[in-house]
Amino acid sequence: MSPAKKKPTRRTSKPARKKKPARPASPPAAEKRVVRRASRSAPKKKAARRASAPARVPEWPEDISRASIKRAILDNLLRRQARFPEVATRNDYYMALAYTVRDLLLHRWIDSAKTYLEQESRTVVYMSAEFLMGPQLGNNLLNLGILDEVRAAVEELDLCLDDLLDQEEEPGLGNGGLGRLAACYMDSLASLQIPSIGYGIRYEFGIFDQVIRDGWQVEVADKWLRLGNPWEIARPEIVFEVKLGGRTEPFQDEAGRYRVRWVPDRVIRGVAYDTPVMGYRVNTANLLRLWKAEASESFDFQAFNVGDYYGAVEDKVYSENISKVLYPNDEALAGKRLRLEQQYFFASCSLQDMLRIYFQREKTPDDFHRKYAVQLNDTHPAIAVAELMRLLVDEYAMEWEQAWEVTANTFAYTNHTLLPEALEKWPVPLFAELLPRHLEIIYEINRRFLDQVRLQAPGDDARAARLSLIDEDGPRYVRMANLSCVGSHSINGVARLHTELLKTSVLQDLHALWPEKINNKTNGITPRRFVALSNPGLTGLINRAIGAEWLRDTERLRALEPYAHDAAFHKDWHRVKHENKCVLAGVIARTTGITVDPASLFDIQVKRIHQYKRQHLNVLNIITLYNRLKRGGPEAGFVPRTCIFAGKAAPGYVMAKLIIKLITSVAEVVNADPQTRDYLKVVFLPDFNVKNAQRVYPAADLSEQISLAGKEASGTGNMKFAFNGALTIGTLDGANVEIREAVGPENFFLFGLTADEVEATRRAGYRPAEALATQPLLREALDMLADGAFSGGDRNLFRPLVDLLVGHDPYMLFADFASYRECQREVSRVFRNRSRWTHMSILNVARVGRFSSDRAIREYCKDIWHVRPVAVHPGTVHV
Repeated sequence: MSPAKKKPTRRTSKPARKKKPARPASPPAAEKRVVRRASRSAPKKKAARRASAPARVPEWPEDISRASIKRAILDNLLRRQARFPEVATRNDYYMALAYTVRDLLLHRWIDSAKTYLEQESRTVVYMSAEFLMGPQLGNNLLNLGILDEVRAAVEELDLCLDDLLDQEEEPGLGNGGLGRLAACYMDSLASLQIPSIGYGIRYEFGIFDQVIRDGWQVEVADKWLRLGNPWEIARPEIVFEVKLGGRTEPFQDEAGRYRVRWVPDRVIRGVAYDTPVMGYRVNTANLLRLWKAEASESFDFQAFNVGDYYGAVEDKVYSENISKVLYPNDEALAGKRLRLEQQYFFASCSLQDMLRIYFQREKTPDDFHRKYAVQLNDTHPAIAVAELMRLLVDEYAMEWEQAWEVTANTFAYTNHTLLPEALEKWPVPLFAELLPRHLEIIYEINRRFLDQVRLQAPGDDARAARLSLIDEDGPRYVRMANLSCVGSHSINGVARLHTELLKTSVLQDLHALWPEKINNKTNGITPRRFVALSNPGLTGLINRAIGAEWLRDTERLRALEPYAHDAAFHKDWHRVKHENKCVLAGVIARTTGITVDPASLFDIQVKRIHQYKRQHLNVLNIITLYNRLKRGGPEAGFVPRTCIFAGKAAPGYVMAKLIIKLITSVAEVVNADPQTRDYLKVVFLPDFNVKNAQRVYPAADLSEQISLAGKEASGTGNMKFAFNGALTIGTLDGANVEIREAVGPENFFLFGLTADEVEATRRAGYRPAEALATQPLLREALDMLADGAFSGGDRNLFRPLVDLLVGHDPYMLFADFASYRECQREVSRVFRNRSRWTHMSILNVARVGRFSSDRAIREYCKDIWHVRPVAVHPGTVHV
């Protein structure tokens, strides 16, 4: 991160002013009319097709020029930052440019909101505890179509745009794939002109910054707001009360109906902060609304006046803690309490806000489900099911049956995991203490639901117990995944294999009850951020070959296939990859002090650190490769490798943090060994986030997707690597299955057990010690870990990991090791043949178009949300 006080980089001389490109002609009137008609009336089944033909914003509006951009930057430097150029810092210039770009977004945002209001548009609501949006400046410049023009304007101010882009603090409002998927979907919703709102939490401190000290992960507070956030707009007038604790009181209303009143112990306030999300080369800018928690009374003068200074601000501290940090460690009861409070807080604020917007046009909540299609991104927002019922029944006096019809037709649920421990559940006593009214509602939902279950399967008490919203096997828990499933009209998995496994394992009983409810929507990623912005060299090469329309329709990448046989194109492709590897090599050198060779094979595994993702399988293979080099040196044709890892471990996940220490310890030995360091390097790149990812994905030769089959729901890193030309080594897990089908088995390095074979091996009684006995190279690697070869002689450091593998091996590293090692040898053989490798790389890019988030959103629109694009036509934009 660049320090705020650092002066901006200035050029020694002004570059020659580039000739301004010709403005493209406006779309013909007939095209405009078609789009306008399409947004009004045709059947729902046409929606997905229409989303691919949006009304486009001119790339060069007549009143946006370099001169006006420069003037706006200097005006904002004065008016927003109170600085003049001679004393302005790099951050001052970044903020001035960001406000300039935000002003352009706001015109489109207001036009979008006005259009949606006038057309009474059905709206998609994406509720997610995470939105890992990444840096906004570059993405907004790209989507507005003014990246080159702004670069030129900034250069005329003797500044470097890349320095200003690097200055931006990244909002770490997500842990990994879940939050990044939400961000990709928001990008695609706007680009496809789908009216939408994203709702989440404005965490003061996001996912921790990761520092590596003595090889261990150390968590440091992510102070992403310390220099201000120019992209957000505070809405202090949009504020809602959120109740917590207390008791419920039954009573009869004036009509003699049974009603319930919730009398809370505490009331906090949720304040809205808005960020516009711009679509790619369209006039649509949608809304991301995040909630900040505040006290209803932030200062108690009575307590202060009697000397109770802490008591004077106790409510403020308690309330603000709710939006203080992303995912507090929930090992202790206090952490569980805070996470449940967070989830209810943002669900309640969001639903109250949706009702506020809804009542701008409507008189009763009867058609709420026709106005909104709400997608629950995993179980974190699941409490919204009970909260909407509470609002409808308690606040709007709707009868239970009608309220349930509205609720069940409002929500749809995306499941993101097959791991039972990741399916959230809350202790009943905690739930009763914090949300007493919601527990009553959940009990009633459960009673009615189990009546249906018993009608379908009379006498099957075991099935009823499994499906119940309350886990009564031991201490009682509220099962949030079950609540999500029962309260939603659609349940989707995120890869074909994942969805089929849901039907046969985690959600088997529910699938038997409602076979039509579970469907698949394979994840996707936005090519705008993860190719066009991250990899401009590759983007330019592709554009020159097949045009730029693939950024709107990635299936057009198929047109690259003939170039897989073009020697001149091969040369350009290899050049782009080498340049990207040089950039990453520079980042590695600056960040870690390790020098790596861009000509080596960049073998990269970047993702959250978890045992099922099997970073330690990769490390064990590295140790065997190191031993091979130590014994005989590199044989003829040996392929030098740079093995790069990155990812964060949850603060309370001891084994994951030990795996990070393992990687850094092996790196320390291997990189310092004069016998091997010219042929093998190991790097752990700290603090993996979206900004760092944009440098990593374009540089990869090999993408490691090596989780145990049946454990990864989908993965999206595999898609980001493939879009950037990396070849995949992987198991048949998650979306790997579909990627391999798309690119062709001959262009994918496959190893390991299938999901069915994993289950069969478990049922037969998997014995890791027996698997180890037949693999001497693996035994040697484990012995080295146990003997302290990579820990300075400390035999205890890695003993917990070695004992876990030898005794249990829960993710079957030993069962897959031989296959993985042989597959890695095949990788080296192919990499030696540069022409073949490049041929496979081009075909990977040409055939992965289906893994765009645009495709995924079109499927959601057609099959689940039943929503159509709404064209937003431009007003007059001024800078």
